[in-house]
Formats: sequence, C-alpha cells, structure tokens
Amino acid sequence: MSSPFTAAPHDVVAMLLLQLAILLFSARAMAEIARRLNQPSVVGEILAGIILGPSLISGLFPAIGAWIVPTTDLSGYLLETVSMLGALFLLLITGLETDLGLIRQHARTAIGVSLGGITVTLLSGFALGWFLPDDLLARPGEGHRLVFALFVATAMSISAIPVIAKVLMDMNLMRRDIGQTIIASGMSDDTIGWILLSIVAGLAGTGVITGAGVAEAVGSVLLVMLVSFTVGRWLVKRAVDFVQDEVRSPERLVTLVVVMTFAWAAFTQAMGLEAVLGALVIGILFGQLPRLPQAVHHKLMTFSTAVFTPIFFAVAGLKVNARALLEPRLLLIALLVIAVATGGKVVGTYLGARLIGRKEHWTALSFGAGLNARGAMEIIIATIGLELGILSQEMFSIVVVMAMVTSLMAPPALRWVLARVKPEDQELQRLRREELAAGSAVAKIHRVLLPVRERHAGDPTHLLEAEILGRLGRHRPLSLTLLNVSDRPPSGSSFLDDLGRRFPGPELNRKMVLSADPATEILAEAHKHYDLLILGATNRDPNLLDALFHPLVDRLVRLAPCPTLVVKGGVTASGWGPGRIVVPTNGSMAARQAAELAFRIASKDDVVVVLNVVRVGPEDPVREAVRQEDRRFITANNIVSELCEIGRAQGIRALPMVRAGLEPDEIILDVANEVGCGLCILGTDVRPGSDRLFMGPRIERILDDARCPVLVYNPT
Repeated sequence: MSSPFTAAPHDVVAMLLLQLAILLFSARAMAEIARRLNQPSVVGEILAGIILGPSLISGLFPAIGAWIVPTTDLSGYLLETVSMLGALFLLLITGLETDLGLIRQHARTAIGVSLGGITVTLLSGFALGWFLPDDLLARPGEGHRLVFALFVATAMSISAIPVIAKVLMDMNLMRRDIGQTIIASGMSDDTIGWILLSIVAGLAGTGVITGAGVAEAVGSVLLVMLVSFTVGRWLVKRAVDFVQDEVRSPERLVTLVVVMTFAWAAFTQAMGLEAVLGALVIGILFGQLPRLPQAVHHKLMTFSTAVFTPIFFAVAGLKVNARALLEPRLLLIALLVIAVATGGKVVGTYLGARLIGRKEHWTALSFGAGLNARGAMEIIIATIGLELGILSQEMFSIVVVMAMVTSLMAPPALRWVLARVKPEDQELQRLRREELAAGSAVAKIHRVLLPVRERHAGDPTHLLEAEILGRLGRHRPLSLTLLNVSDRPPSGSSFLDDLGRRFPGPELNRKMVLSADPATEILAEAHKHYDLLILGATNRDPNLLDALFHPLVDRLVRLAPCPTLVVKGGVTASGWGPGRIVVPTNGSMAARQAAELAFRIASKDDVVVVLNVVRVGPEDPVREAVRQEDRRFITANNIVSELCEIGRAQGIRALPMVRAGLEPDEIILDVANEVGCGLCILGTDVRPGSDRLFMGPRIERILDDARCPVLVYNPT
C-alpha cells in the first residue's frame, strides 16, 4: 500500500503565496495603467512580469528577486501549475465566446481573409524560422530545425481573439460588419492554428518528422475533435440537464463547466496534445448550448480575468529577459520577427479580402490591422514551445515582445484605417435595429416551461402554443420542457411523445411527475432557472368569481419566479398566422414588453397595431384641433410612435393608433374587430399583497369578449 502524498514544505508554500500576491497585485495595477492609456490590459499584465523579472528588478536586485522568481524546481512547478490554470480559463472563455453562426454569416469574406492571412504568414514564418541562428533553438539539429521552423510559422499565424475583441469593443466596432468579419476570420485562423500547433507539439518529442509521426499527430487531433463533437456534445448536454434539474446549489453550473474543462484538458493532454486545446473545445461546446445561462459566462469571466489570467500573463513576463534583447544581434532579430509577423498577416489578409472577399482597398486593409494583434494566444503558444523544449529562452523572449508590440500596434492602426472606411446603408440600418432592440427582455428568452395535461395532442391551445414558440425560436434557439403533473399514471406512455411532435423547433425535454398538488410541482420546476412559463387558460367558470382564469393558473401566475405567458384560445391548424396583432399600451414597462413580444412573434407578412386609448368623458372636447394640442394625445402619440419605431427597425410593419373613449376595454375590442385582429397581446403585472390574481377590469373584459386568441404577458 502506497503512502499518502505529502504536502510541499512549509517555506515553499509560504513563498508561493507571497509570489502570487505580488504577481497578482502588480498585474492588476499595470493592467489599470494600460487601460487608462487606451491599451489592452494584457499588455500591462505582461509588463508587470517583465518589470518584476530578470529584465529589471530581479536582474538588478537579486536579493529582492529571490522573493519573486522561483529558485527551486519545486517552487517553479507550483507557480507554473497555478499559471496554467490561467491559460485554461482564458481558452475556456474564448470557446464560450466563439460564435459558429458568425463564421457562417460572413463565410466568404472570412474564408478569404483567413486563408490569405494564414497562408502568407505560415510561409513567411517558416522561412524565417528556417534561417534563424542555431542558438535560438533549444535543441539544435536538422530534425529539430524543421520542428522549430514549423512552430515559429504556426505561432505567427495565430491571432489573439481576446485582445482583438477587446480592441473592437473599446472602439465600438464589435457589431460592425468589419468587426464581425475580423472576429470570424480570427476564429478560423485560430482553429487551423491550434490544429497545426497540436501536430507540431506531437512531433516535438522526437525532433524528426516522419510520415508515421505526422499521421499519428493528425490522427490524434482528428480523434479528439471527433470524440469532442459527438460524445463530448452529448455529455455536455446531459450533464447540464441533470445538474439544472437535480442539483440545488446556486453555483452548480459554474462547477460543472470547470469540472468538464479540467476533464477535457486532461483528455487532450493524455492524447499527446496540449491541455489548452481541450479547454477551447469544451468552451465551444458549452457556448453552443441554449440552456446555459449568460450568468454562468459572466461568473467564469469574472474570476478568470480577476485572478488566474493576470497571474498567467505576469508569469509569462517573468520568464522574459528583455535586457538580453538589448544585444544588437538579438534586437535586430526581434525587429525582424516583428516585421515578418506584421507584414505576413497584413499582406495575406489584404490579398484574401481583395481577391476572394472582393472588398475595397481600405476595408481589406482594416482586416490586417485588426488581426495583427497577437497578445494572449501568442504568449500561450510561446509558453508551450518553451516547455516542450522547442524555443530557447532568448527566442521565447522575442516571441513575447513580438506579441506585445503587435498588440500595441493594433488600436492606432485600426483607428487610422477605419477613419477611411464608410459603412453602407444596409449596415447602418442593422446597427440602428440592434440599438433599438437592445435590452429587450423578450429577446433573452430561451428556456421555456410548458405544463400540460393529458389531452389530445391536437388541442387548439397546444397548436397555438406551438406556433408561438416556433416563431420565437426563429430568432434564438429555444429549450422547451413539457411537464405533466397528475395524481395518476398516464393512460398511455406516448402522451408526451405525441404532444412533443407539435413542437418541432425547440430543443425538447419531457417530464412526468405523479402528484396530487400540481401547483407545487410546477412552481418547483419553474425555480430551475426558466425564462418563461407558458400556461393554457380555459374559459372562466362563472361560479368561481374570484378566479381570473382557472384557480391553478391564477396561483401560478401570482407565485411564478419567472415571466409568465397565459394563452387563451387556440387555432385549429398548423401554419397559423395572426395577420393583425393588436397590442394595447399605456406607456408602462409591461405594455412595452408586450409590444416587444408581438414584434418577435410577427412575421414580415403580419401587421402589429400599437394602440393607446385616451380616456375622455362626455364633457371633454374631442375636436381634432383640440386633440393636436391636448397633452394627453401628444403623450399617447409619442408612446405608440416610439414602440412602432422599434418594430420597424426589426423589419416588422407596425401601425400606430390613438383612439379616445370613455371605456378603454370597449375601444380595444372595437379596434380588434375593426382591423380583423388574429391575436391580441396584453402586458400586465400582478398586484402585490393580494391572494387574488388581479390584472385590472380591462383585462378581464377583453379576456371574456375577445373573438381572437389572447396572450397575457406578465414580465415581472
């Protein structure tokens, strides 16, 4: 029986904690200075390590440096392990932010820019690596020279997506066509680059490139990708489903993502590849999952950027000896590396954008200016090269300096080029549309709970619910849970399967619960981070005067932890279209979100009528000339005009309408009949402090007398 492992010596642990404190504080302080100088924070974090390391403080004051730079193998291993966590989390965040749809959307230009940029950079980088002096190789020799040249070429071809994204966000370019294409091209570059890096890393052990070695390295990469996007995708989905449904801890999903990241990193490492590739892949898998709340991403981003990533970059800077680069020969080589890396990326992306993407001169040049930033990814690659014995300490320092210089060059170069690029009208319209629709709560809906009873799958209410969800799913993938709660087993096991066929669009989950208390079970399920609870409303029982819908529905709307949508009425055939959607509004936030819901449901063939009823009495003058001056009508026109503008910006035909009358509910019903309304959407909120669901007498009147289906949306 083996003895249990022992802890590191007391003094080594104390030294590690001190080093982490110094590095983290310095990295964050320098990052703040860099941001105030309009530079990426990664530049400041690397500079912190360079200042603390042999380049400055540790080199000039060895006694002080002994407290900062590890002096033993054990202390070095411990600090490197903590640093590696920063690289893993950085690649995880990059994977979460990877938008595969974005690459497809700008495929032609992105492919051209990516192909040109990576081809020219690979060729120029390989040529440079082949002719660099032998002392820059960790292990000189013909076979190692080839691996070294391939590694240099691969390192130069990869761009720093986090740095590029930060630059684009700072310049408010992320949603511009240029910004999206730069990100899409960068993603494509990095995908190819990481595959090449994995192959080169797999060949680094022998230093000799053979057909069998190449085949083994390529096979390992393909196997990892195949397993990741088949078994891995299935595992991620099932794990998220289980954790969200069965685990009560508020941080359960954050823990799951981190556990899967470590596991997949270990898997890729065991396959002879780099652990960071596994972190990137698992990030992509989680990022493509509709059920993953955005809050999980924010939490991971917070502790990653606040703790682990700064330590990683500071440790990378700690390994740099910039004083050695002051030697004229090494300084010349560093300048040459920067020139080749910059020239290869700019020339390659320019040619790809012009020849394949068919972009004009300045637009094509902007891609090279943006993608030239290396930064974070380059540091990770350089660290891998140093650990694998491919790069010497001097070459590592040169690569890190090149990464910093190109990151510093990107913002001013991009600003200079983009000042000469004029956006097209189509792009301006899209940006305006996104600006007006920003902050919509309806747009964030992707996880929906629908309690159902055992009734015919073709029930008119279910058909309407299916049509509404299908229309909402056009804009964002939906995850739908069908929940059946009953006090007796279902008569047929295929009930939920038959019903599920009515909902072909969303990702579908089916649940059955045996219970005599459906309200409690539904509310318990609704607490599992759903964005919307949909309830079907039957006709009111005249004997239950205190119930707005059914007592069960009333209770659920009152106590639900998420927004609710009550569906009253139905349709008899699939492929339904409302034609005319009437949305009454009084300027409240609930009414505004009801209008947003209408715009999401409507197609380009539908018309959304945004109606405001100005309540006037018999004694009030109603002449048109008076109306134009009356503040009530001015306010009403402003309310409906603002909402219609939001709808039109989304490509929806929106009709503003202001009517006057003593009874608003009658006016609403009259307008609905007048325009041939196919759907009425009412926005409301629940009156607090009451056991009875009360939404106002107008809501109740409309629900009773409307000739078309009615949706009651409660966003609170």
